[in-house]
Amino acid sequence: MMIEVFGPGCMRCEQTAQVVMKVISESGRDDIGFNKISRLEMITARGVMMTPAVAVDGVIKCQGKVPTEAEVRGWLEE
Repeated sequence: MMIEVFGPGCMRCEQTAQVVMKVISESGRDDIGFNKISRLEMITARGVMMTPAVAVDGVIKCQGKVPTEAEVRGWLEE
């Protein structure tokens, strides 16, 4: 599984990355990759219209808000 966080580095983007990394760490799973994408051309190429955004295995799950820990846990269980 690969989780990507998209954002140029604003406070909400950093909060999103922290939430995602915390949930990954607490999950105890070693099959989850994490990547933070901050280059605007890469963000727009992936179809992201608002940041922060989170994609799981290439599917955008959240845009324009900081997800809750519960939301991220749910994505890991899908």
